[in-house]
Amino acid sequence: MGVPISQMWTVASYVIGKRLRGVKRYPLVLMLEPLFRCNLACAGCGKIQYPADVLRRNLTPEQCFKAVDECGVPMVSIPGGEPLLHPQIGEIVAGLVARKKYVYLCTNAILLEKHIDQFKPSKYLSFSIHIDGPKAEHDFAVCREGVYDVAVSAIKAAVAKGFRVTTNTTVYNNADPDAMREMFDSMMGLGVEGMMISPGYQYEKAPLQELFLHRNQTTNLFKRIIGNAKRNWKFNLSPLFLEFLKGHWDLECTPWGMPAYNLFGWQRPCYLLNEGYCETFQELLDTTDWSKYGRASGNPKCADCMVHCGYEATAVADTFGSVKAFSRVVQLTLFGAGREKLPPDDSAAGRAGQDQDSTSDSERIRKVELPVLSS
Repeated sequence: MGVPISQMWTVASYVIGKRLRGVKRYPLVLMLEPLFRCNLACAGCGKIQYPADVLRRNLTPEQCFKAVDECGVPMVSIPGGEPLLHPQIGEIVAGLVARKKYVYLCTNAILLEKHIDQFKPSKYLSFSIHIDGPKAEHDFAVCREGVYDVAVSAIKAAVAKGFRVTTNTTVYNNADPDAMREMFDSMMGLGVEGMMISPGYQYEKAPLQELFLHRNQTTNLFKRIIGNAKRNWKFNLSPLFLEFLKGHWDLECTPWGMPAYNLFGWQRPCYLLNEGYCETFQELLDTTDWSKYGRASGNPKCADCMVHCGYEATAVADTFGSVKAFSRVVQLTLFGAGREKLPPDDSAAGRAGQDQDSTSDSERIRKVELPVLSS
């Protein structure tokens, strides 16, 4: 498991403390978005479709600290946009580290080597670098040629300087399971601490809607990607969430587990859906009708969602909430999942139910002309 013991202990103590006090809804990770603008326009992203005046704005360090203190989470993820475009990102990270929060700074790594001296290595700071598959698949996903090579260079530089480095992979229906597994080998060879992997959410404004997975497609594809995982692969995820992705464990969404705070306030109900904002975290908890969200609710926007920010907090809470779940986690941690029977290896794996043409995904990727990354 790609998480340090000190971080696991902090999270376990936090979750157990909440359960002992009878707290039913509590956040585990704050999704802190200090800006929306980005230096990429990725095919599956719905986060940069804002007017220019909004894209020019930033949260101040003080606003960021207030949000973190208000909800009291042990971990903070800083997505965006691209956080390294924020002129005070070094100050924001330093302030969170001083509060002993475990920080994951999510970046496409284009600017990481240029700005890395703003940061100091710490057990509380990880660079979470987006790697959406092997080179061709990654550059296709981010709609620019050369980004994969830049990210690999940045990983090497950050590891050499003593930083914690993880990767963050969003999986779409064009993923080749064998190529993804080779990518895991490559990332572990670079010295990353752990890898996060999650299916993409079907953002309405994302440019390429055909890339997204339905739920049955997700479990079929993930069985092939992470089934019979190699022992040296380290995932920065709960074992139960990985089992959930393969369809081997049932989880229900806890959208309050990873709340989002951005330029407009506390996003209702979660990082993925935007149905209004609240001024305070307590208002978000108290005034949101949580029964309207999650697969069990019947909400069509939630029907196919299996994204990490909806289910990882559930997996962690379940681990410390039942003997069955805890025993399963111990088994998976010590012995792995064992040999699994994988779905048939055909071109429609993970994409059952979609119309197929004679052009393979890899051929389709090669035919797309991408803008080249310039220095």
